[in-house]
Amino acid sequence: MPVTPFSRRLALLAGATLLTSLATGPAQAQAPYPYKPITIVVAYPAGGDTDVLARVLGEKLSARLGQPVVVDNRTGAAGTIGTASVAKANPDGYTLLMAPNTVAITPHVLKNVPTAQIDPAHDLTPIVQVASQALFVVATTASGATNMKELVGAVKAGKIPSYASPGNGSPMHILGELFDRSAGVKIAQIPYRGSVPAVADMVGGHVQMMYTTLGPVAQHLNTGKLAALAVASPQRSPFLPNVPTLSEQGFKNADVGAWQALMGPKGMPTEIVKLLNQHANEIIKMPDVQERMKGLAIVPVGGDAAQMAKLAADDYNRYAKLVKDFGITAD
Repeated sequence: MPVTPFSRRLALLAGATLLTSLATGPAQAQAPYPYKPITIVVAYPAGGDTDVLARVLGEKLSARLGQPVVVDNRTGAAGTIGTASVAKANPDGYTLLMAPNTVAITPHVLKNVPTAQIDPAHDLTPIVQVASQALFVVATTASGATNMKELVGAVKAGKIPSYASPGNGSPMHILGELFDRSAGVKIAQIPYRGSVPAVADMVGGHVQMMYTTLGPVAQHLNTGKLAALAVASPQRSPFLPNVPTLSEQGFKNADVGAWQALMGPKGMPTEIVKLLNQHANEIIKMPDVQERMKGLAIVPVGGDAAQMAKLAADDYNRYAKLVKDFGITAD
């Protein structure tokens, strides 16, 4: 058959189609993870502890994996919008979640909200516990309270009617309810979309106290605008050793801590979970990362995925009972 311009164009088209199919078909399917950008969803605003940890981890992961790692703040509905988006995502390792232990509490507090019903141990894939954090009781210096007994007196006198929290179903919300029971008071919760706007309203004088991790309020403690009155843990914090525990001040059974974990959608391939876990553990041990976490009063943890899964399951069950026993609700 003679070669004509038309037949030559057909041959070139056929060859291009074959190369395209080879490049986008089997070759892409067999491409090693990761071959495209990874997103870490944070269900809270930028600037909070969860967001900062996601960005620190994401920057290091990007350098190690050779792909961009983007932090996406999907806020709202006490963190359930961002969490639900990850639970519904493709479990291919390209959509991850940096989550505080709020993820194990919110389903029980928002029990009548369908989108909040996500069991982190079964509806997500726990990858690694990144950190643990102590919670503090912080008040404005303008409130006049320098310890917890003075704070309770101010509450009973009507001078401190409410407290700020980073959202319904957060560990801080749980701590608020437990402290109310222990102290025999009722302080109204004002839920915010994360710690950053809550702290801003405290500094602005719109609310007089909050339960919080140390990072978001550290600079304001240093300037004297805010004061830490107690830590909600069995032992004093090494970051603020002069601040007594709630128990030391006579308020028992009100200890609540916080953790931060990297998770993904349910059904992630074991190989990808192991790879991300390995990198995360190595990143957590890096001196510059540990120094950054120390500056935020965050304790690096690490460990394997099974340990994180057990922690998520244990906390999910613990808070189910706690929320029921204390009648905590935010529907």
